[in-house]
Amino acid sequence: IAFNDDAMTNVITVLHCIARGDELYSFVDQARRDRAAVAVEKGIDCILKTQIVVNGKLTAWCAQHHLRTLEPQTARSYEPPSISGMESVGIVRFLMSIEDPSPEVVASIESAVAWFESAKLTGIRQDRIEDDSLELGYDLVVVEDETAPPLWARFYDLETSKAIFPDRDGSVYESMNDLSYERRTGYRYMTDRPTSMLYEEYPAWKQARQRETLNSMLPYIILAVVAFVVLLCIAIVGFSLWRRRR
Repeated sequence: IAFNDDAMTNVITVLHCIARGDELYSFVDQARRDRAAVAVEKGIDCILKTQIVVNGKLTAWCAQHHLRTLEPQTARSYEPPSISGMESVGIVRFLMSIEDPSPEVVASIESAVAWFESAKLTGIRQDRIEDDSLELGYDLVVVEDETAPPLWARFYDLETSKAIFPDRDGSVYESMNDLSYERRTGYRYMTDRPTSMLYEEYPAWKQARQRETLNSMLPYIILAVVAFVVLLCIAIVGFSLWRRRR
């Protein structure tokens, strides 16, 4: 199950658009839209089942999971079983696009967002250092900067949720600066991709959910108010009749 580079996420997003009849896919016939809808439901179930649990809490996803066991899997030598700070963003975005999400989907989103908040790396930034003596003419290093916006690592340890930096030979480091030059400059180990999802898209989704909840409750609220007013009127009339009899 390849979430890596958003492969599965992009596929299920296209199927979702087809199933709900988006104009871009209006050429797709109803039979295929129905099949796409079934595939989307299976895909959502797979996403929920592959969300990684650490210390009893749902976190996010690995970049790849085993087809049958659904356990996090190794891909290339520098892509070990781990929690992904990169690919998990696209998964959360897809889940937030689901109309009328189930309680399980909502819990999955909320848990992943909480994990992203806890996993952000602050007080550092990634710098490109020009250096003609190096093979590529530059180096990529992490430096301290208390004013820098948050970053996320691509890989987090499955047990501790701490950022890890795997090298091509399988070695795992706690800092990107310890990686070999070839990997440090040849792979994206750090990202700011979760930023817009966390601080723009998720709040908008949350607000929309609250509006939907309020709108769904509005008829019941109106009914309760009308019932209260009717009972109040009956009580007032009854009290007036009682006073007259006295």
